This record gives sequence, C-alpha cells and structure tokens, in this order.
Amino acid sequence: MKNTILGSLYLSLAASIWGGMYVVVKVVVDIIPPLELVWLRYVIALLALLIIGALTKQSWRVAKRDWPLIILIGFIGNTISIVTQEVGTMLSSAQMGAIITSTTPAFMVLFARMILKEKITAKKAISIVLATTGVCVIVGTAQIDTSNQLGGVSLIIAALTWSLMSVLVKRVPVQYSQIVVTSYSILVAIALLTPFTLGRLTKLDFQAIMQPSIWGGLLYLGVISTACGFLLWNRGLQKLNASSGGLFFFLQPIVGTFLGWVLLGEQIGLSFWMGTVFIFIGLLLVIRDDKPQKETKTVFME
Repeated sequence: MKNTILGSLYLSLAASIWGGMYVVVKVVVDIIPPLELVWLRYVIALLALLIIGALTKQSWRVAKRDWPLIILIGFIGNTISIVTQEVGTMLSSAQMGAIITSTTPAFMVLFARMILKEKITAKKAISIVLATTGVCVIVGTAQIDTSNQLGGVSLIIAALTWSLMSVLVKRVPVQYSQIVVTSYSILVAIALLTPFTLGRLTKLDFQAIMQPSIWGGLLYLGVISTACGFLLWNRGLQKLNASSGGLFFFLQPIVGTFLGWVLLGEQIGLSFWMGTVFIFIGLLLVIRDDKPQKETKTVFME
C-alpha cells in the first residue's frame, strides 16, 4: 500500500505539471516554433539533470545490451511524442492538447497487455471507462475548434508514442538510476533533433524571447516539465503497474482545462466539474485495486 500511495503521488504530480505545460506551450510557441522549442527545453532539462546527477554522484555506465532500448525510448517518447505534442498544441488549443493526449492511459493498458502481459482486471476496466467518460464530459462544454484536424491527428500520435514509451521503460533493468536513463534518453532526442534545429535557431526573435513570460516558460518546460516531470513519472511507474499508472494521465485535462480557463480565457462550464468527479472516482478505484510489482526485480522506468 505504501508503494501504491507513493506511486500515485508521483504520477499525480507529473500529470499535473504536464497539464500546466499545455498552457505554457500555447504561450511560448507563438515566439519559438515547436521544433526549436523541443530542442531548447531538452538542452535546459539535460543541464538540470547533469547537475543533479553530479551532486548525487550517479554512475553513468550502461551495458551495451541495454543501449538499444534506451535509444528506442529516446526516439519514440522523447522525440516523436514530444514534437507531435507541441505541434498539435500549436495547431489547436490548450484544452484539446490536454484532452486528446489523455487517451494515453487506454493505449498504455493495451501496450502493457501486449508487451508486459499485465492483466486487465474488472476494476481497472471500470476505472478506464469512468475516467474516459469524465474526459468526454469535459470535452462536451470545451469550446474546441474541431476544424483543426491536423492538430488533433498530431496529438493522437503523441498519445500513442508516449504510451508505448511508458511501457517500454518498464523493460529497463532496475539497477540503472532514473536520472541516468532519463538523461540518456533526452540526449538521444537532442542528437536526433540537432541537425534539423541548428540552422533555425539563428532565425529566432531573441528580443521577444527575453520577455519574462517566454524565458520563464522555457525554464518551466525544461526544468519543471521535462526534468522533474519525467523523473516523477518514471518513479511512479516503478511503484505501480504500467496500465494502472497510466490512468493518472487523466489528471492532465483537469489541470490543463482549468489553467486554460484561468490564464488563457478558454471557457469551461458545469460539465468540467462533473467530468473531474468521474476521473477522480476512476483514479480512486485504481489506487485501491493496484498490486505493484516488486522494485527489486523486473522493471525500471524512464
């Protein structure tokens, strides 16, 4: 039960941080295009993780046999998923970004079943139905421009690839530090994005970037959303089954929609609060039902 509560706390914090991320991206992406934004937030995140790693005296050695999995995690989750997520948010709204990517838990259940052979219990299925219903209720009153189909497709790709990555990180050997694995996966993403980004950085409006809202947003995306958010998500997945842990992703639309209303003027109504109740009921069922795997053997996370 202790692992379940701690895992739930870590995943809740990560999902809440990422819910706020959509609002920040919506503001910053008007000045810094998505590709350059992803590259910059990863550079900032990597610097933060390297400092943390040095202070905590981490071992950075990884066995050759484990590199293909870490590279795959960096390619699928840290590159494809994050780029399509920010492109989709730019082409749609903060609400749509939070809501569509909240389909991640359903995809995680399927991938966990196929890759990790995790069982889909009755309570887990009911939890998914309740939380999904909550998201659908929230969508019902969100003023979303459904004509932005490209943004929606991009966000669905982001949800699919993040789900697959979240399941794959459970295959990383437990002896590796979360800080080390997360740093290497981010380094992979930086290496893949650099050839497409360097020539575009000189075209950025650096005067606009110096505005407090923009550089503050960059720090939030790099340090809080990427470095801290990834570490919290990874730590939470260590303590819960992948399919159960994914359900905490449903907290994203709550935080994202609420902050979109407060900070961006995006409209919400009674259905937002009704949907929130459904989502929390679904999460409570998961907390009561989950039987996490032992941390000493099997899996690790990003």
